[in-house]
Amino acid sequence: MAALKDEVKLFIVKALACFDTPTQVAHAVKEEFGIEVSRQQVACYDPNCHAGRGLSNKWCTVFSDTRTKFREEVAEIPIASRAFRLRALARMAQRAEGMRNIALAVQVIEQAAKEVGDMYVNKNKSDPADQQQPTPVQIIIGVKDAAKRDDTGS
Repeated sequence: MAALKDEVKLFIVKALACFDTPTQVAHAVKEEFGIEVSRQQVACYDPNCHAGRGLSNKWCTVFSDTRTKFREEVAEIPIASRAFRLRALARMAQRAEGMRNIALAVQVIEQAAKEVGDMYVNKNKSDPADQQQPTPVQIIIGVKDAAKRDDTGS
């Protein structure tokens, strides 16, 4: 395992904190710095996995700060916004209709309907008035004597 400069270590820790896989990070390090690192070496910089259990406090702090910031900034990513996605779907539907590709236009319109209808959102209804009350059910269990035959009347 080659010794890495702090600049490369910082790059690896931040990429892992942004939920990149060790394989993705290894490829990114090769492209960015021209250094070949293995997935296993990259995994040593993730304090959440077994390989990274001995990571120094400096890198653990960088990891946790980066992950917290990454999670908070999701709102700044345009595609995370429903309005952005609907505008993009509207452009796609218009382009599909312009190309006379009705099947694609219908699929895009269906996708937009799912987006508006909260199909991709996990929302739990907390209002008890909105929740449907269960229907009472009565179950009767009886025992039938197998020795008696119903067809003879006895």
